[in-house]
Amino acid sequence: MILIKKKPLDRRFPFHLTTLLVSLNPIKQFSSSSSASSDVHAQNLDSKLRSLCAQPCPNSVLVEAVRLFEHGVNDLGQIPSSSTCNFLVATLAKNKAYGLAFDVYDKITHQFTPSFLTLAALVEIFVHNHKPELAISVFGLILKRGFVINVYLFNLLLKGFCENGMVHKGVELFCGLDRKMVCPDIVSYNTLIKGLCKARNLQEALELKAGMENANLAPNSLTYTILMDGFCMEGRVDEAMGLVEEMRTKGLELNVFAYSIMINGLCSRGNVKEGKELFNGMLGKGVSPNVVTYTSLINGLCKLGQLEETITTFNAMLEHGVQPDVVTFTGIIDGLCKDGKAEKALKLFNVMLGKGIVPGNITYNVLLRGLCDKGLLADAFNILQLMIEKGERPNLVTYNTILRGLCNNGKVDDAMTLFHSMLTDKSYVEPDVRTVTLLIHGLCQENRLDLAADIHNMMIENNKLVDVQTFTVLIGAYLKADNFGKAMDIWKKMIELGFTPDSLAYSALIDGFCKLNMLNIAKGIFVIMRDRGCSPTVFDYNSVMAALCKESSLEQARRLFQEMLNGNYEPDSVSYNIIIDSALKSGNLESAEELLNHMLQRGLNPDAFTFSILINRFSNLGRIEEAKKLFNKMVASGFTPDIYVYDSLLKGFSLKGKTDEIIQLLQQMAVKGIVLDSKITSTILRCLCDTSEDLKLVELLPNFTEEPSKENCVPCDELLLKIHEILPKLQSCST
Repeated sequence: MILIKKKPLDRRFPFHLTTLLVSLNPIKQFSSSSSASSDVHAQNLDSKLRSLCAQPCPNSVLVEAVRLFEHGVNDLGQIPSSSTCNFLVATLAKNKAYGLAFDVYDKITHQFTPSFLTLAALVEIFVHNHKPELAISVFGLILKRGFVINVYLFNLLLKGFCENGMVHKGVELFCGLDRKMVCPDIVSYNTLIKGLCKARNLQEALELKAGMENANLAPNSLTYTILMDGFCMEGRVDEAMGLVEEMRTKGLELNVFAYSIMINGLCSRGNVKEGKELFNGMLGKGVSPNVVTYTSLINGLCKLGQLEETITTFNAMLEHGVQPDVVTFTGIIDGLCKDGKAEKALKLFNVMLGKGIVPGNITYNVLLRGLCDKGLLADAFNILQLMIEKGERPNLVTYNTILRGLCNNGKVDDAMTLFHSMLTDKSYVEPDVRTVTLLIHGLCQENRLDLAADIHNMMIENNKLVDVQTFTVLIGAYLKADNFGKAMDIWKKMIELGFTPDSLAYSALIDGFCKLNMLNIAKGIFVIMRDRGCSPTVFDYNSVMAALCKESSLEQARRLFQEMLNGNYEPDSVSYNIIIDSALKSGNLESAEELLNHMLQRGLNPDAFTFSILINRFSNLGRIEEAKKLFNKMVASGFTPDIYVYDSLLKGFSLKGKTDEIIQLLQQMAVKGIVLDSKITSTILRCLCDTSEDLKLVELLPNFTEEPSKENCVPCDELLLKIHEILPKLQSCST
């Protein structure tokens, strides 16, 4: 603990260097008649100071040395020798006691000529205290005193400029340097390259690397690691991988830091497969992953929803003695919450606390969001209470998360209370536009549109907390409620207040009018949107195409789809589903198959709906073998067929008289735990019309799961009873 009472160092830094070099605290001048005893005291002071500075220097020793110095100067009128004063300043700076070093320098600068070590210490003091522009002035004083600037001081000043957002000053210093005076070394180049990467001047950083090679300085592993980090931070992972290959061709091995940077860069961009390959290659090279390496891979796996592999990687991390940190736990908690496993996330959170790892706001907010999304509001409020007890102050994200959770779980009145507290109680965080938007959205979900509009108008009157998104939510809600006039009034108000509609605002109008079957207006807005430089999204195209197909304007829908392909828009699986369904409805099976193949060629995998509509159409048209192939492909792709798919297949098999196939499918349905509703039960009964009289249906039919709580569910006993009752009639139908 520093006991000396002194002014804060920063208060002196606004002055120019020339001001700092003049007398600030005059020391008593010694007269020629000073006694011999004073000389003895001065010698004793020198001896004691040097003795203290020669020791290992914990903070207490440094404080004692400065206390002794100030006692001699201020109380006894004695000043140590020039060499001792310079030695004291240099020792203090060397031990990073920059404030104390500057205080001593401040008192001696008018008495003695500072030595090179003192001036070097002054450079370090200014750089440490984020004043590199003052440090460069000291360079002039060093040269004026006849000293030589060494490469260490040069690199120190470069670091000061680069770390304080003044990399351009660093470049000027580097380029203007007299190479006869100081020759930059590899540290100089790496320092400036790092500064350029931090400033996102990657091209200049690469040019500096080339200049480094021209100066016969071979880039080392650190050079490449810095550049890889810069490219990964910009999302240019492919170029970073190019540097990895270049590094390897020069015989340089990646260390754990380089591997961690690349694995994080790949996983952050969704290239988890390549990240795992690099991770395995790292293990093969005998490089041990650290917590950053594991955490990067874990976060990448979580983002892809690969939770089983995430847990496997986490366990491997523990087995290898690498302790997870708060970032590791937060990533897994986030992945569990996004996968709907908030209860498991809560358990892991408790494990984290048990290990003594202190969660921050991000961890709390991630867990709160997961609990709220799952409807576990009681647990969410317990976590909020714990957060406050642990001294972690809830921020705006926290309150918005809770408010959103209340709204989504039908607690809009509680959300209103929270919002009012945020507006009026100083102990809460002030709401922002998102808070208002969430509350208005919650009210609209409850069909409390008038109250939502009242809050919106109140915010407008207070000239705060509204934006285009807030207007958009209200407009969409009124269109959904078929209140075209009110929606247009709000749109008009938005324009009058000077808000420029964005793509989301136009999308809300387009989607709303499509659902209101006011397609001409929707198409008009679509055109206006483009004319005003607001590019339509894939969602807008899909809304209009779906509406066109609904009114049987199939050709217009196809033209719009072709426009997407020809333009700068990437159709998604929904786009293909819409246009494939339209082709099937028009009986154009060849076109539907071509679209499916085209979809696969563009790297888009069919979703459950794609398979469902194709299976249905092929079954209805009697092309049952193709329907079966699609069904098998659907299952192989990881999708679970629903009752609609099974119903389509059963009808297709019945159409072709494939009784064995019907029985096999029913057995498969039973194994999958399919619950029969009234519709599919009716289909099953009709399918049995074509069965042979000799076929023992009751013995062959499987037992289906009973779930009476399901709406329209038919228990298996009831199904068998119906078969017994109606079987004679069904079999007579076939004759």
